[in-house]
Amino acid sequence: MTVRIDGTDRKILAELQRDAGQSLDEIARRVGSSKTPVWNCIRKLREAGVIGRQTMVLDAEALGFEACFFVLIRTSAHEAEWQAKFLKALQDRPEVQEAHRLAGDIDYILKVRVKNARAYDNFYQALISEVRVHNVTALLSMEEIKSTTLLPLEAIAEE
Repeated sequence: MTVRIDGTDRKILAELQRDAGQSLDEIARRVGSSKTPVWNCIRKLREAGVIGRQTMVLDAEALGFEACFFVLIRTSAHEAEWQAKFLKALQDRPEVQEAHRLAGDIDYILKVRVKNARAYDNFYQALISEVRVHNVTALLSMEEIKSTTLLPLEAIAEE
């Protein structure tokens, strides 16, 4: 880590993780500081790359995206050209919320959010028409038990 994180930084980061839409005044009140030091801290953390883009978390089910699939992909192709084509195919598909390259028997895992099984099949057919894969296993999430974007900030050692 290139930036030093102290207790106040950690409190500010926790508040931003909880609700990035709150005012500087509210964050300052919650962390026991004033507005200017909070703003300076946020600016410092942004410049250091600790704080990235700000987004809103939308309720997928409320918007009709009722199916969440975890897609396990095995491939026998590991050439740079194949990887670039695969990466582009994933980036071009808004249904793919997450994609990870793995160590072990499975090469990639995708989190795919769609309206229903038919929409997943359309996604699947389009993907395999663009890139060659050895094996695809799709697992339908029956229930989301926990989902968070919060990092365990208490694990950061104060320097």
